[in-house]
Amino acid sequence: MAVAIRMPKMSDTMSEGVIAQWLKKVGDVIKSGDIIAEVETDKATMELENFEDGTILYIGVENGQAIDVDGIIAIVGTVGEDFSSLLGGKNEVVEPVSEAKPVVVQSSNTPTANINAVAVRMPKMSDSMVEGTIVSWLKNVGDVVKSGEMVAEVETDKATMELENYEEGTILYIGPKVGEAIVVDGIIYIVGEKGTDYSSLLNAGNKAEINPQVISVQPVIEGDKLTLVTSTDEDARVKASPLAKALAKEKGINLGEIKGSGEGGRIIKNDVDGYVPAAKTVETAKTTNQGSAVQSVFGQEGFDEVPVSQMRKVIARRLGESKFTAPHFYVTMEINMDKAMAARVAMNEVSPVKISFNDLVIKAAAVALSQHPKVNSSWLGDKIRYNHHIHIGMAVAVEDGLLVPVIKFANHKSLSAISTEAKDLGGKAKSKKLQPAEMTGNTFTISNLGMFGVDEFTAIINPPDACILAVGGIKETVGVKNGVFYATNIMKVTLSSDHRVVDGASAAAFLQTVKSLLEEPVRLLV
Repeated sequence: MAVAIRMPKMSDTMSEGVIAQWLKKVGDVIKSGDIIAEVETDKATMELENFEDGTILYIGVENGQAIDVDGIIAIVGTVGEDFSSLLGGKNEVVEPVSEAKPVVVQSSNTPTANINAVAVRMPKMSDSMVEGTIVSWLKNVGDVVKSGEMVAEVETDKATMELENYEEGTILYIGPKVGEAIVVDGIIYIVGEKGTDYSSLLNAGNKAEINPQVISVQPVIEGDKLTLVTSTDEDARVKASPLAKALAKEKGINLGEIKGSGEGGRIIKNDVDGYVPAAKTVETAKTTNQGSAVQSVFGQEGFDEVPVSQMRKVIARRLGESKFTAPHFYVTMEINMDKAMAARVAMNEVSPVKISFNDLVIKAAAVALSQHPKVNSSWLGDKIRYNHHIHIGMAVAVEDGLLVPVIKFANHKSLSAISTEAKDLGGKAKSKKLQPAEMTGNTFTISNLGMFGVDEFTAIINPPDACILAVGGIKETVGVKNGVFYATNIMKVTLSSDHRVVDGASAAAFLQTVKSLLEEPVRLLV
């Protein structure tokens, strides 16, 4: 009996997942425990484990596509089984990825009916595909092929895909060369018995190639005015692959300005990627009252647009909700780090791991939270939660945004233990190997930009926390005591607080405790 595999909820904040890569395909036999895909969530890229035995009958999401949690991503069952009833479910949100097969055309009413050869035509590999470009041939004329073998790589308007053969015999003829495009249902190769005369198959011909109409925009200068004239040339034709057309449209590039490197001057993807537009200079002369000429500024406008990653979507949603829902207020304090710097040097002489200033801040915040439970709290709408445990979230910058691994029970851990765990979690965050349990449960968060040369900043509260501590860099400056100037090292910290939970006096008292702990770091060791 066929079973629908649905997108699981892989983290507490996950609402949808992106298929980063399918590791199985339609027709593959799979067992419980097999890894069938890699899924990108809002926090990490994780392997998707299968729990059903059978054959993959259907895949509902392409690589790079997103689907909501509990949406159907695949169906497993017995070969030939009717699974259409499963696709009528309310969670189905994407069109199925059908297994495109090359079309074999042969009819008993045509002169080719008795020929021991079949013409294989370009299949329609996507709903919007008009033509396909041969990226590479994996077989040659004279090769013996079997059903299921890959014979070529085809570039469509959406992706580069392998072309699977479904006929057995010898390849007698290959039509399009590498880089050439052919319309859907056009003959791409012929398979049959060696020595067979296949000329009558070719006489049927391919469908006429569809060429787009080129619309060009030309600048025309009339006096001191610049006019853009749009012209349509019915005879102007351009040859380009579907993917090249899509890329050119996305980047706002006129295909008429690109020289194609494909067969017969056809424009391919590499031509669009490597296109460097010539600088267009429009000079107009205007005479001022003094009779001087003013030359207009020239340049080229441009931009790139990329899809928003799942991580960035969640960051935008959660921090947007935090900023515009929680009434933030900010308290900043300067901390003298002279003794902390000296203590760190002494600690690292005996510590099994190198202790950083960030480790000192985490420990100081954890100890201070145990003395100020109102700061270690959460707003739950109709009630406030005062946490008895202290779990410190540590903001880590990654390529796609920000991850917050959690150091749990930080107030009970030594500095060396905090340092070891922080390094381990930070490495996992950057390589996207964090597990959901390592990113949940925070009661307070620290964001440190000091290593980037930032003196001070304010941070947005990380829900469900009521507060977040923004840590700047240590800066050498001049201090004054009893009228005497001296060199000292100052670090600024800013506490962002949810005013629904924490009052100004509570925030200031917490920072005073953090300040006293870092200015007398021996207190962190007792």
